[in-house]
Amino acid sequence: MALIEKYHVVAASRAVATGQTIKEGQVVSLNSAGSVILQGSGTYDKIPYGLAGDTKSTTASSMPGIASGWQNRVSDYYDETKASAKMTVYHSGGEFATDMYNANVGSATIMSALYGVNGQLDNVDTNSTGVIVARLVQAAGAYPSGVPGVDVNGDMALGSESPTANQYCEIKLVI
Repeated sequence: MALIEKYHVVAASRAVATGQTIKEGQVVSLNSAGSVILQGSGTYDKIPYGLAGDTKSTTASSMPGIASGWQNRVSDYYDETKASAKMTVYHSGGEFATDMYNANVGSATIMSALYGVNGQLDNVDTNSTGVIVARLVQAAGAYPSGVPGVDVNGDMALGSESPTANQYCEIKLVI
């Protein structure tokens, strides 16, 4: 549901293939035409290209910590790519916090290799590509929202749809 850009090296702008639903923070690939598609296990979508920096959806925004009743881009039906048909894709390094990971990443050790598995980060390379997407630098946990409260370092925890609600892991992007 979310990607928090702490530091990034390259933010590419790529056309999005038609019919795609991609949430910010998911692992994406390129199809045979060079358009962004959700990473999967098929011929073209097996090799990860980067992390989606925008959301292409018709049902909900994927901004960090935003409840469904308070989402941006309602005028574009939650499609952040509507105006240009392009999506920001982060690649070539950086540090990010994300809730786009499978449950087993929550218990992975620091500096574990993370792979793309159907758009999510996973510490098992089930697609057998050998392509490491990221390294885990901070185990899953609550992430401060900047809103005064009591959950994390004096802030309320940032909401998410992670395998364990409101949990973000921090990664070093290596693709």
